[in-house]
Amino acid sequence: MTLLSSASARHVAAAGAIAFGVAALAACGSTTSGAAAPAPKTVTRTVTVTPTPSSGPSGGSTPAGPPQCTTSVLKLSLGRGNGAAGSTYLPVQFTNQSSAACTLYGFPGVSFVTGIGGTQIGASAAEDIATQRTLVTLAPGAEAHALLQVVVAQNFPPAKCKLVTAHWLKVFPPGETVAQYLKFSSATCSSPSPSVRVLGVQTVQPSGKS
Repeated sequence: MTLLSSASARHVAAAGAIAFGVAALAACGSTTSGAAAPAPKTVTRTVTVTPTPSSGPSGGSTPAGPPQCTTSVLKLSLGRGNGAAGSTYLPVQFTNQSSAACTLYGFPGVSFVTGIGGTQIGASAAEDIATQRTLVTLAPGAEAHALLQVVVAQNFPPAKCKLVTAHWLKVFPPGETVAQYLKFSSATCSSPSPSVRVLGVQTVQPSGKS
């Protein structure tokens, strides 16, 4: 068995120490790399919020205004007429006979008829679109009116007009399908053609306006 000299032994020991250190460092590097923390992740969530009703007083809906005036609560009449430029103008008056307020809006329907419940004579009244629609509220006992124009029928060509005399007007309040009848005598055209229309009517206005 051959023994190493003391110098050779020291060289072998030093080489072993260096090899052991390199191995230890390699092991530490492998451990550190494997323990790296994962990259952070972003999570998005959608939240739906359902609003709750406000805690206002119960029955908080806006109260309805006065209802439309029905034919049954109205008294219809004719005011005094005035003549001008080949026509007569007279107010058709609407009086609220009920104990509650009601409203009128727009044009009444007007035509000459042969009598109460009778047939229409000629064309119905043309609506005067130059007059602005106004919501008219009638208190109990209050009155409104619509101005009625009656053209002189003799101004139309006789062959087209077919002149007759009428004694009744049939009047529908605005928005109503039930009419009232007013006694009124006038010459008129029996032809239904709009080209010989004798009647014209404006919108309902508060009392005192035309």
